[in-house]
Amino acid sequence: MKEDLETIKGYIEHIIYRNEANGYTVLSLMTDGEEVTCVGMFRGADEGESLEVYGDFTEHALYGRQFKAESFRMAQPEDVVSIERYLGSGAIRGVGAALASRIVKKFGADTFRIMEQEPERLAEIKGISERIAREIGMQMEEKRDLRDAMVFLQKLGISGALAAKVYETYGMGLYGVLRENPYKLAEDISGVGFKKADEIAARAGIRVDSEYRIRSGLFYTLQRAAGEGHSYLPEEKLLAQAAGLLQIEKEVLEGQLENLAMEKKIVLKREEGGRRVYASLFYYAEMNCARMLIDLNQAMEEEGEAVPSRERLWLNKIRELEREQKIELDELQRQAVMESLRHGVLILSGGPGTGKTTTINTMIRYFEQEGMDILLAAPTGRAAKRMTEATGYEAKTIHRLLELNGGISDNSAGQSAKFEKNADNPLEADVIIVDEMSMVDLFLLQSLLKAVMQGTRLVLVGDMDQLPSVGPGQVLHDLIKSCAFPAVILKKIFRQAGESDIIINAHLINEGKSIPLDNKSRDFFFLERNDVNVIYKHLVQLVQDMLPRYVQASPLDIQVLTPMKKGSLGVEALNRILQRYLNPPGADKKEHSVGEEDLFREGDKVMQIKNNYQLEWEVVSKYNIVVDEGAGIFNGDVGVIREINDFSSTLVVEFDECRRVTYPFTGLDELELAYAVTIHKSQGSEYPAVVMPILSGPRLLFNRNLLYTAVTRAKHCVTILGSSRMLQEMIDNTGENGRYTSLDQRIREIVDAGDAKPQVFDRR
Repeated sequence: MKEDLETIKGYIEHIIYRNEANGYTVLSLMTDGEEVTCVGMFRGADEGESLEVYGDFTEHALYGRQFKAESFRMAQPEDVVSIERYLGSGAIRGVGAALASRIVKKFGADTFRIMEQEPERLAEIKGISERIAREIGMQMEEKRDLRDAMVFLQKLGISGALAAKVYETYGMGLYGVLRENPYKLAEDISGVGFKKADEIAARAGIRVDSEYRIRSGLFYTLQRAAGEGHSYLPEEKLLAQAAGLLQIEKEVLEGQLENLAMEKKIVLKREEGGRRVYASLFYYAEMNCARMLIDLNQAMEEEGEAVPSRERLWLNKIRELEREQKIELDELQRQAVMESLRHGVLILSGGPGTGKTTTINTMIRYFEQEGMDILLAAPTGRAAKRMTEATGYEAKTIHRLLELNGGISDNSAGQSAKFEKNADNPLEADVIIVDEMSMVDLFLLQSLLKAVMQGTRLVLVGDMDQLPSVGPGQVLHDLIKSCAFPAVILKKIFRQAGESDIIINAHLINEGKSIPLDNKSRDFFFLERNDVNVIYKHLVQLVQDMLPRYVQASPLDIQVLTPMKKGSLGVEALNRILQRYLNPPGADKKEHSVGEEDLFREGDKVMQIKNNYQLEWEVVSKYNIVVDEGAGIFNGDVGVIREINDFSSTLVVEFDECRRVTYPFTGLDELELAYAVTIHKSQGSEYPAVVMPILSGPRLLFNRNLLYTAVTRAKHCVTILGSSRMLQEMIDNTGENGRYTSLDQRIREIVDAGDAKPQVFDRR
């Protein structure tokens, strides 16, 4: 509330720094003959303008006394001198200091009224034509509209930065939008969700049972479900959740579903067990993916070629490759290579140590001998790097393969990426192999498939027992479940892999069997610790000293994984502890506080926690020359803070492949410390060593699937700290948060697969 804040008045002498993207500004305000440094959101304010600023004085460690602005309003200059200073500042295009002096000399204190109401009189002044006079008047009018709009919006509790977005989106139409349907803001403006729109609507006097509110609440509930991985919700579940959100009887909501369907925002589909409610975007994404996959899955055979002779030839070539590579494929691995030759789409799944990489390498060598163009891809940078190391071929992230252009498209599910490679500009390849498919969500699959031409072989590789994607869908699971494509599931653990207790124990966990905790292993350790403080102590020792020496890696390469964000062993608490020991404060390390408890420090390990397709990065040589650049940093990308600049209010993070990104302080909500991360966030990554504290927590999170995923992230060593009882409970707990997805059903609908026999090869 403004009543609780200090108020200062003056004019802007000089703008020291401004972030044009969000309006964050550092400026010098002249007030009562004193120069005051103000920091805050000052979008639309220019040098020379008079302001009334609300906030508090603070003491900055480096820059001294500052006024931290919570809000501001533009004011008319109070005297002739201020008017002249404002006009001469460049705030009005075409009016410089000399011309400003002549205007003020002519009209005095009445200058602003003349410029706004009678701008044609400006032509009375030498040097101002009638055309220029009209232009000046228009600028004043525009400025006045913006000022009036900002005041109106601030009365509704809308911040300066958001107010500017609203004005840019609707112009003077914002008054009608906010008086009739403030929920439109949630649809049209990025960063405004239902809850914010609901707050604004309440202040604007919108009734709680407004049709606009109900429809927006229903749609928001679907969006929230998408954030949990669902493609749809059963009608009853949707109505129950929306009723709780809106605090309205469920019966009142039912009629609005039909209205949303008529507006084509949702699809209502009757299935066995009742109606399903899809956001239209999700339903049609599943339909598109199903159609494109079926179109790609054509038989790969030469016209007039005899099948038996052709397959004998393939098998002979595969055996020759085995001899050349000094390997021996088992039956299922050979089956997988053969299926990749027969069909346009192949799914290859298997746990660690089951020979997926060997199988992929054999496919690559075969296709290479045939003179085919091969592309390799994976969802994350780390997964792509591992694929490159394992195959000797360059692998790219799917986003780079599709040539992310830094553009975004707003849709009912939020923001999605725009790619240069698409149906009009497809990938030029004979074979595309994609690894870590368990991480690929519905929309990334759709973007990939749009860029794949018919006649291209598509090999989709992953571990179906890993956690599903962060985004909506469970693509790999649904593709196998559809039984519409050949799927080879590798089970046998090969001798070399079988020497690793990490791999052996991962498979035991996956099979629901107990794992040995006798610490006779060289790469899998369990330390019984049942006190949180004792776990903290040993955790720090392991990460800081013991494991780096054991696996020949730096402490920043040792990854702590936990199922939870909150609680004493959640990532938030663990990160604060690990930061204190792994990157303690120092005179040479700058810091920046984030919120009440957390801070970032130069040298900190951090993670990007949301996809940002527009974040620009660059790779700089040691001579400070830019050698590569691009856009897009993604959920789960890990880097190190290299620089914090208080003057420019920016922070520089260096991610994998030396990609440097500059974040404004106002954009730090996209980063969090990453000494400890949730197991979900570790998908697609591999670490030299993993440490996992397990003591207690919600049953839904402490399940077999989560434990299996955590263990398989480690390359050389797994150490579990905590309760053996809880560890066994995790192994026994097969309950996971099931997802409402239906890609498999959309596929079966198209191919009429009700009578089709499963094409799944799962022999032992």
